[in-house]
Amino acid sequence: MLKRVLDILLALVLLVLSALPMSLIAITILVSTGRPVLFRQIRPGYQGKLFSIMKFRTMNNNRGPEGELLTDEERLTKLGKVLRRRSLDELPQLLNVFKGELSFVGPRPLLTEYLPLYNKHQARRHEVKPGITGWAQVNGRNAITWEEKFDLDVWYVDHRSLSLDMKILWLTFVKVLKSEGISAKGCVTMPEFKGSGRYKEGHSE
Repeated sequence: MLKRVLDILLALVLLVLSALPMSLIAITILVSTGRPVLFRQIRPGYQGKLFSIMKFRTMNNNRGPEGELLTDEERLTKLGKVLRRRSLDELPQLLNVFKGELSFVGPRPLLTEYLPLYNKHQARRHEVKPGITGWAQVNGRNAITWEEKFDLDVWYVDHRSLSLDMKILWLTFVKVLKSEGISAKGCVTMPEFKGSGRYKEGHSE
């Protein structure tokens, strides 16, 4: 209950403080890339309950000669690179926090198609509300393996506390300033999860 109250208060404060920057980002995306300004995607939250996560759009919809979407790396815009480097693309998720779909701290919500691929240990990440940032994000973010990421998520589930959340928020601030761990080696973001020990390059926004 205390965590939820703090989430609401902090989300309100940050929404007010970031209103102007978010408006400027939205206008720049609209002018440079067009509609939609926001990228929305269904993700699993607490106990696997689905919700629509929001981010600023960082990719265009350019297609190849056969009508297929180009790779993520080819579709990532110059503005998108800047937004991702400073995690500004995730500012709209403050609305998800205010609505109660996200917390500031918790395991990051991943793609719905990953749900049947988790083993029992990995699925425990859904025992708590997902977050904008988490223990895995401050310990490697997208530059660590899926197995390492899930182990860190479950460790957070077993050791979560208000003091740990404060530590994670501070470390997140430091990581964002340093632009560390934004992508896995050779990938724009994180390789696609194909089940424990089996994943390949390529990932949606």
